[in-house]
Amino acid sequence: MMRQYELVERVQRYKPDVNEALLNKAYVYAMQKHGHQKRASGDPFFSHPLEVAAILTDMHMDEATIAVALLHDTIEDTSATRAEIDELFGPEMGKLVEGLTKLKKLDLVSKKAEQAENLRKLLLAISEDVRVLLVKLADRLHNMRTLNHMREDKRLRIAEETMEIYAPLAGRMGMQGMREELEEIAFRYINPEAYRTVTERLAEIFERNRGVLDEIEKALSALFDKYRIKATVTSRQKKPWSVFRKMEAKALSFEQLSDIFGFRVVVDTVEDCYRALGAIHTTWSMVPGRFKDYISTPKQNDYRSIHTTIVGPSRQRVELQIRTHEMNNVAEYGVAAHSVYKDTGGKANGAGAVLSKDTNAYAWLRRTIEQLAEGDNPEDFLENTKLELFQDQVFCFTPKGMLIALPRGATPIDFAYAVHTEVGDSCVGAKVNGRIMPLMTELKNGDEVEIIRSKGQVPPAAWESVVVTGKARAAIRRATKNAIRKQYSGLGARILERAFERNGKTFSKESLKPVLPRLARKDIEDVLTSVGRGELSSADVMKAVYPDYKDERVTVPQPRQREEGWSRIRNAAGMLFHLPGRNQRRGAGQPKGEAKDGAVPIRGVRGDLPVRFAPEGAVPGDRIVGIVQPGSGITIYPIQSPSLTAFDDQPERWIDVRWDIDENNRERFPARVSVTAINAPGSLADIAQVIASNDANIHTLSMVRTAPDFTEMLVDIEVWDLKHLSRLLSQLKENASVSDARRVNG
Repeated sequence: MMRQYELVERVQRYKPDVNEALLNKAYVYAMQKHGHQKRASGDPFFSHPLEVAAILTDMHMDEATIAVALLHDTIEDTSATRAEIDELFGPEMGKLVEGLTKLKKLDLVSKKAEQAENLRKLLLAISEDVRVLLVKLADRLHNMRTLNHMREDKRLRIAEETMEIYAPLAGRMGMQGMREELEEIAFRYINPEAYRTVTERLAEIFERNRGVLDEIEKALSALFDKYRIKATVTSRQKKPWSVFRKMEAKALSFEQLSDIFGFRVVVDTVEDCYRALGAIHTTWSMVPGRFKDYISTPKQNDYRSIHTTIVGPSRQRVELQIRTHEMNNVAEYGVAAHSVYKDTGGKANGAGAVLSKDTNAYAWLRRTIEQLAEGDNPEDFLENTKLELFQDQVFCFTPKGMLIALPRGATPIDFAYAVHTEVGDSCVGAKVNGRIMPLMTELKNGDEVEIIRSKGQVPPAAWESVVVTGKARAAIRRATKNAIRKQYSGLGARILERAFERNGKTFSKESLKPVLPRLARKDIEDVLTSVGRGELSSADVMKAVYPDYKDERVTVPQPRQREEGWSRIRNAAGMLFHLPGRNQRRGAGQPKGEAKDGAVPIRGVRGDLPVRFAPEGAVPGDRIVGIVQPGSGITIYPIQSPSLTAFDDQPERWIDVRWDIDENNRERFPARVSVTAINAPGSLADIAQVIASNDANIHTLSMVRTAPDFTEMLVDIEVWDLKHLSRLLSQLKENASVSDARRVNG
């Protein structure tokens, strides 16, 4: 573990006038607060903030940022408070630490909503001070480096979150080195087999081409010496994730990839970049369509470089990047390279030193957060943030020459919303390079786009599936919601009224007011609309209004003692199986009556065979039997089913089955009933009402026979058990619209 003086020395190497007192104070405070806490690896917890601080010293960050790194987990994981940190280190430092603290006390129904709210809080803190982002990324990087100590499910969740949010965010901020490492570690845990295969193939190719790479490097260096250009030439190899993503996206094999290796040419000035390019293109042929000048049109994350591909020495395609030392530094460290420290005015803790806000990447981030923060719900925010983080871009122009950067695959609709939300909402057509083109046209680099508008236009909901930018998707969704809000709101209200009534509760809109924070919605109309759109389930609303609510069955059977010889099949909910000609034997020391649980092999086949019901269904309370269907699993029949006569001469296919319903089970079971009803308007509604009021569910319905006065229909319903089914049939018979109601067997 790094000692106090070692940390100070690391900062002194690049910042001789370091504020030692601040670093020492933060070191001691964090160490005291974390005390004897341990990480999953068994290491002292304090080793984690120290490693985060070390990562930031490699990026040459100021002492205030290093101090925040030491303190970043204190509010979240210790007894430290914001007020205490404000008092000891100043309110600015306290604000930075709080920005890195997860919202622990969120009382939200959905896990996704919780994740989204934490991300929203983090991004809002980042938009005020980019140092929050740098500490967060360093924190995530160290967590990823030590991910092997976590549980497998947690490893996968953290790796997916890193791949979806934090790695693209690092890329958007121009921090390519950090992005590549985060992607590589996440890839290793998300798809270990693919990672291993790609890594091995890359190692093989590198060994095979080592001589060619040296040859190309020498040829390029000799060329620059000839033209008296001071340049450093280095070869680089694509990272495993970058290779895998390209193979997947373009359906290429390993052998078809032409840019596994590339060369970086670093020169002193911008003028030298273009001189080097001229020397290369006059010596070797350029591959058409593979030239990009990001010096004249930088990427949104401030990335500047010239990219070209040539047919170089040995007649091989060679990918080149030409840039200055400054550009190379920005390409590697992104916003961290723009460390313009302003005069602190003699502040003791150095917290007044801030990173420059003049970078394109940071300006993009603040602008994006402002746009996304307008989203109606946290799930939208999460989805749209992920959309905005992808980096591949095309550059298009307005008729007046304004440059608009868009993700690859963008359409004129995305372009319209990038110009202004109002332009997008009123868009009815587009001219691309002077020609009227469909709105689904994929834009290319250099396209000039003119948007045709109409005042009365409302963006169609179908546009949401066409656009690729988060801003456009959020705006379309918002406009669509507003257009049909009343419709969905009314439907949501009816759904909730019915759900509350079914559970013996009274629904009122006022009862939703206190639980809006739990549902992560702004107002009552939002809740109703979300329920109407299917974004929020009525059960979640019920749980929020009545915390003690449970989705209980009408009848709960008494738990039974499991007997010897009965076993479960993994995907057969609520059933035990007794295999023909086989009893389970008790092992030594195994108590009598205890059955072996888990999957059971059936005639050499794995025990997770598909288990399904016969068309007529079966419900708890029925005597049932299982029939092995070769190649398709086990079919469950009620013992009274006439279909069983077909298997009389095949006793080896019969399996004893018995119900074993867990009292916490929430699964309904299928049954088929025949209902003869009066042929009059409203009869079907009456039948459906009886079924709904009895907490049963209609799965399918078909008309079998229609006469002038009566209609016979077959209804596949889902009920809890036999008692539930019997009560339902009894009430159907009592209904004035029903002549007869009976269960169908076979």
